[in-house]
Amino acid sequence: MKDLDLIRYYEVDASKGTVKLKNRKCPRCGKIMAFHKEVKPRWHCGSCNYTEFVR
Repeated sequence: MKDLDLIRYYEVDASKGTVKLKNRKCPRCGKIMAFHKEVKPRWHCGSCNYTEFVR
């Protein structure tokens, strides 16, 4: 994984020594999901095509 991917997907708090995932993980396959704002706000997994719409 490239350094830019780490910055894009994870939030690092050096003072507390914690690393937090910015996006959600897919409940079906466990990969990182993308958030889409256009058309209808939704979370989507590009690997298994699982989609959750935001209400």
